[in-house]
Amino acid sequence: MSSVMIIKNGRIVTAVDDYTADILIENERIKCIGENLEHGLDHEVIDATGMLVFPGGIDCHTHLENTFGDSTTADDFLSGTKAAAFGGTTTILDFAFQGKDVGVLQSIEDALKRAENKASVDYGFHMITRQINEQSLAEMKMAINDEGISSFKLFMAYPGKMMVDDADIFQALKLVGNCGGMISLHAENGIVIEQLIREALAQGHTSPRYHSLTRPSLLEGEATHRGICLAELAEAPVYFVHLSAMEALKQVVEARDRGIPVFAETCPHYLFFDESVYQGDSFEVAKYVMSPPLRSKEAQKDLWRALKFDDLQVVATDHCPYCMKEGHLGKINQKPLGKNDFSKIPNGAPGLQDRMTVVFDGGVKKGKLSINRFVELMSTNPAKIFGLFPRKGTIAVGSDADILIFDPNEKHILSSKNNYSNCDYSLFEGREVTGRVKKVILRGKKIVDNQEWLGNSRYGNFQKRGQFCGF
Repeated sequence: MSSVMIIKNGRIVTAVDDYTADILIENERIKCIGENLEHGLDHEVIDATGMLVFPGGIDCHTHLENTFGDSTTADDFLSGTKAAAFGGTTTILDFAFQGKDVGVLQSIEDALKRAENKASVDYGFHMITRQINEQSLAEMKMAINDEGISSFKLFMAYPGKMMVDDADIFQALKLVGNCGGMISLHAENGIVIEQLIREALAQGHTSPRYHSLTRPSLLEGEATHRGICLAELAEAPVYFVHLSAMEALKQVVEARDRGIPVFAETCPHYLFFDESVYQGDSFEVAKYVMSPPLRSKEAQKDLWRALKFDDLQVVATDHCPYCMKEGHLGKINQKPLGKNDFSKIPNGAPGLQDRMTVVFDGGVKKGKLSINRFVELMSTNPAKIFGLFPRKGTIAVGSDADILIFDPNEKHILSSKNNYSNCDYSLFEGREVTGRVKKVILRGKKIVDNQEWLGNSRYGNFQKRGQFCGF
């Protein structure tokens, strides 16, 4: 394949621009943008007339081959990054886990091996840090300066497993903030949630719907408030993952109004589903067991409003897939692990392949988001917050040629049958949407062409990330 490509006549949309032009790509990067660009016989030419041309999507919250307790997510980098590509996402940020008595740098090395020769799109890692001490803080600084891993996730939930205390969060915020990195927080009051779970099980409540009832929105709001206070005291930016509750959103809005650098994402499942799915005692409800759980219809409306007015900055999937059928594709300890005890159901849901399409359909097509805001939420803001911009997240001369060519008018029906994830279900099964991924280009190489797979598992590159780009 020629190393030179030209995309003709597409409607180029970035976070700030919207115009029709040609794009010349050479040596993996965008070389020139202009009208009626000339091309030679050796140029690969793509006619994008009538199509939208977006920067490739960036999903900054995925869990590929991540192990929580006894359960490992159904997708590895082979299946997960292929699903990402078919969904128009060209870069993902996954997680390196700090195991018990394992150093930060060793954990990063282990994560890099997990992805080696398996990634069809570009990727990076956040570091999940479980022990904060003098040694781990020193290694966190080295990770930022030397390893290109500039973001760290800490849990305020899952005591005894993942949770760190407030003093540890404060120390991490100070160090990472001073080094130009970003702390992400899973904000739920884990200690009180564990008490509610014990009470529910003692009363014989074992079905999946009690997952929601034992994780009330008030406890997400409380933890979000606490996390913001710690960040304010540390004079550091903070990012909240998978925000779902009005009580949490209120804290983010109030802090941002005071000029505190607080950022937050929500996920497609919170935008399209609500707590009404937690009805009855059928185990089918386990599809919707994720943390935090789905919230009220009113909360859903507030999330859309917050996305529009920049109270929320990112839509990420928290793609954390577990199968509903035990043994599907050889996967064990999946959702049925909690058949008789909701607290043992692995928390998480798939969504990586459908993110761009469902948010375009439900946001842009329904008039809830402008097309520029769509690009900002799905690509540009993740790049800025997590040190990838302007290499990623925009269409500009010198940027990586990560490009999504998208038909804004084609209707189709979503189904797990057409999904490249190893998960055996889709939350969006049977949903008709308008807007379809047509071609996906990663660093100048076409990897998806009208549902045909042209990519390979060795082309995705590890992305060393820089500092948080304040905005």
